[in-house]
Amino acid sequence: MALQLPPDDPWVARGYGQASIEPGERAAVLVVDLQYAFTDPSFPTGGAELVERAVRNTARVLAGARAAEIPVYQTVVAWRDDGADMGLWPVKLPVMREVTLGSRWARVDERLWDESDVLLVKKWPSFFHGTPLFSLLTAGNRDTVIVTGCMTSGCVRATVVDAFSYGFRTLVPEDCVGDQGVDGHLSNLRDVHRRYAEVTDAAEVIAYLQRMRRGTA
Repeated sequence: MALQLPPDDPWVARGYGQASIEPGERAAVLVVDLQYAFTDPSFPTGGAELVERAVRNTARVLAGARAAEIPVYQTVVAWRDDGADMGLWPVKLPVMREVTLGSRWARVDERLWDESDVLLVKKWPSFFHGTPLFSLLTAGNRDTVIVTGCMTSGCVRATVVDAFSYGFRTLVPEDCVGDQGVDGHLSNLRDVHRRYAEVTDAAEVIAYLQRMRRGTA
């Protein structure tokens, strides 16, 4: 179900989140950074409970998307061995130096990967920044994106803001995105729900995908 904002929400009182942006008829699913660096507990940034939940529920959404022949775009973040393409990442997150191109940490979690998916490698938070994602979506006449992945407060949020900025109707299933802690997860979901997207859940997204499959979306 859609995220419910509290009745005394100060943003709503000042005019935010007054109506829903309804999804369109040609969707694509975006999977942000559900790679082993964030899903494998043996890596310092991996194994958060909310991320594991996101993996399980994203797998359900992906099954529905593939059954409906809806494109799936996956991204991982990864850099060169020498770190020359990392910019300022090592300042805040030095452990990311280990997430190198071709390493295990840069691979999509096998529970989510299918050979029909399109994989793009990024360097920065947003899936759109420095990748051909926008061109691929517009070439396919996609009007709606379903954003899944991690982290809610970082790369997911950046992707949602860019999707909105590019004019895509954006759905964020709450149980298909995850973060290191619940506070950052929920506060960022509330914020994007007020401004940029519709925060829903996997069950509603799967129902929407089924309507698309039947041609009744």
